[in-house]
Amino acid sequence: MIYLCIKIVKTQLSTMKNFLILICFLSFNNYVNSATLVIEGKYQNKNVFVQNAYGANGVGFCAQEIKVNGKITTDETNSSAFEIDLGALQLKYGQKVIIEINHQENCTPKVLNLEDLKSKPTFDVLTINISPTGLLKWTAKNETGSLPYIIEQFKWNKWVPIGEMDGVGSPENHDYSFQVTMHSGENKYRVKQKGLNSFAKYSPEVSVKSTIEKPSFAIPKNNKSIDFNKETAYEVFDAYGDVVKKGYGNQVNIDNLTKGKYYLCYDNILTDFTK
Repeated sequence: MIYLCIKIVKTQLSTMKNFLILICFLSFNNYVNSATLVIEGKYQNKNVFVQNAYGANGVGFCAQEIKVNGKITTDETNSSAFEIDLGALQLKYGQKVIIEINHQENCTPKVLNLEDLKSKPTFDVLTINISPTGLLKWTAKNETGSLPYIIEQFKWNKWVPIGEMDGVGSPENHDYSFQVTMHSGENKYRVKQKGLNSFAKYSPEVSVKSTIEKPSFAIPKNNKSIDFNKETAYEVFDAYGDVVKKGYGNQVNIDNLTKGKYYLCYDNILTDFTK
């Protein structure tokens, strides 16, 4: 760009030289002092609204050019607020969208409705079951975005996340399976997908009764550990309800815990102990 401008300057009258050099400098300066705000999401049949700041030097507006999936749009950016018209681009519901907002470097436009580009949990579970060996299977349809399925197990009087796998994200029927680790007695499971603002959708619950022997624990006289007679999942809470230990195994190191009362969750049991 600079090379071409210099050549033009040399062919002009001397009275025009400074003017042309200034034009070239300003063009180059705008090119260097620009940045791009990139937003990714899924098309949800809604347009995107942008709050546009003034340029850093007080002249013009911050946003300069809009691209959607690599193509420049005709959206007008020369105002304090503008709309990116996704509906005019013949996008399919749930299609991936990458929006690039080219703007001046020292200011940043603000997207006002980012949540309208986020996938929402819309799946319907056709079947869900669990085998005696702990293989959880489900078939779902009507997915409109590749949200993860979160597998939950009910234990310790609450639903506990135990695994996660990505959903396909299209409306057709899709089959999924996940191997769970069971505890003694009755085991209950479900799957869920979580959207923006903590909105979640759940599958029906399924249960199976295991033949696993219930574990027990003991704390040695040195007060340095909790010893289980078999491996188990566990959580240790302090008196304020904060998790201080968590894991899976046959021993928990409690040597670094201060003296006091604690709550121990293991297998499907909730109890307490004193350090």
